[in-house]
Amino acid sequence: MALELKVPPAGESITEVQIGQWLKKEGDSVRRDEILVVIETDKVTVELPAPANGKLTKILIPNGTDAAVGDVIGYFEEGAIDASTPAQKASSEPKPAPKAEEPKAASRPVPAVPAEKEEDSSPDVTKSLPPQGFARVMPAARRAMAEQNVAASDVTPTGPGGRVLKEDVERAAQTKSAPKAPAAEARPVVQQDERGEEIVAMSPMRRKIAERLVESQQTMALLTTFNEVDMSSVMNLRKQYQDQFVKKYGFKLGFMSFFVKAVVEALKEFPAVNAEIRERSIVYKNYYDIGVAVGGGKGLVVPVIRNADRLGFAQIEQTITEFGQRAQKNQIKLEELTGGTFTISNGGVYGSMLSTPIVNPPQSGVLGMHNIVERPWAVDGKVEIRPIMYTALTYDHRIVDGREAVSFLKRIKETIESPARILLEV
Repeated sequence: MALELKVPPAGESITEVQIGQWLKKEGDSVRRDEILVVIETDKVTVELPAPANGKLTKILIPNGTDAAVGDVIGYFEEGAIDASTPAQKASSEPKPAPKAEEPKAASRPVPAVPAEKEEDSSPDVTKSLPPQGFARVMPAARRAMAEQNVAASDVTPTGPGGRVLKEDVERAAQTKSAPKAPAAEARPVVQQDERGEEIVAMSPMRRKIAERLVESQQTMALLTTFNEVDMSSVMNLRKQYQDQFVKKYGFKLGFMSFFVKAVVEALKEFPAVNAEIRERSIVYKNYYDIGVAVGGGKGLVVPVIRNADRLGFAQIEQTITEFGQRAQKNQIKLEELTGGTFTISNGGVYGSMLSTPIVNPPQSGVLGMHNIVERPWAVDGKVEIRPIMYTALTYDHRIVDGREAVSFLKRIKETIESPARILLEV
């Protein structure tokens, strides 16, 4: 029986989508729930699975083409799966019969030898550690793996006999924690000329980003103010308690939780920065939903940490970590991208020294964090080398006065330089 493949609902406000990529070709046999096509919207990516076992018979709307919710984009024929498909062939191949066991000769009992004292005669000392190969993990390395939250499969052993050393774990942890540039966006080429120019359909998310940025520039009176922050206190605090934090929660304490906490305290003191203009009124919000910009597989997304004022450092760090992981897989949900009251953008993870972030309407402010660089710093009449970060606040001057904006950013600076104020709320 022929079934219509329709664009599924992707959210209350989404009516137009783009066919991102057909993962199956016409004539392909597929199993129930296998993904047929990836559909892109301006906020999220939706996957359309096969409704039953059968065959994709017709593709009506090709890759890179716009469609509306409810449109028929292809036809599917329900029925038995063609046994010539790789998946079917693999499952239909007869399994080899088990070999008959040969009778074992009687043997004398051999004294057990501890695994860590057992020498390996293999000359290849750089071979990868098996997933369950804990027999060759040295005690110090095993403790480091637990503290750094590093899996055995991520470690390349360099010790004698293929043993995993503590230094191997530390190298793997540094590689794991190093910031990665966002993956390059897939480019469905619509047309290409002989000189090499490519005409590519702009994705719905990229179109929405462009639309919102232009809207922000055209409808708001944007102004940016800057300050510089001595990160010594926060860095010393992280260094002092990092091991205990990782041991208790299983992930590292980063800088973002400090800035989220500092932003919340500053928003409480300067509520205009947490407000928005709605027609001819100002709406002051007595809750703190902080958007955090993260690089995703399809571009920059800003998921929201709800009620950030009620969360502890560990809860904030865990939420941001999960957002980052799911953004790379395009798994951020639509409801997680809406309703923020203020945004934080950390260009410093990519090496940015200074920038002027753009406000995300209808919010009235955005904080830009930047790279931490050691600079000469005057302390009690003496010059010291301190880790310094430039910060930037872009705000809507229609609702936020210059005095409030400068004081808001200064409040964040004071809180980061004296993080104990977060606990004391002073």
